[in-house]
Amino acid sequence: MSAAFFVVRSVVEPHLREKLEHWYANDHLPWALRVFKCEKAWRCWSTRDEGVHYAVYRFSDEASCDTALGSPEYKEMAADYDRAFPSVLRTRDVVALVDERNV
Repeated sequence: MSAAFFVVRSVVEPHLREKLEHWYANDHLPWALRVFKCEKAWRCWSTRDEGVHYAVYRFSDEASCDTALGSPEYKEMAADYDRAFPSVLRTRDVVALVDERNV
């Protein structure tokens, strides 16, 4: 089984960037790590598309990812995000690792 990644892409208006950065780092990400029990997580801001924030969560396999995303706790986290930042547009995807190489 290959690793699975849950990827959240958020489009953040400039006036909300600092607020979202603080909230995500101090509230949302720690909560997500407790709920997901994922292997690792990354947060990134795009250097090409201003205002685009990515959160990536690595799971050992797709079943672990599906379990996390099907939990009531995840639904509450998503609802909390909607309450805190109702104007931030988000897309979500789950991708499976098919190739990994070291240089």
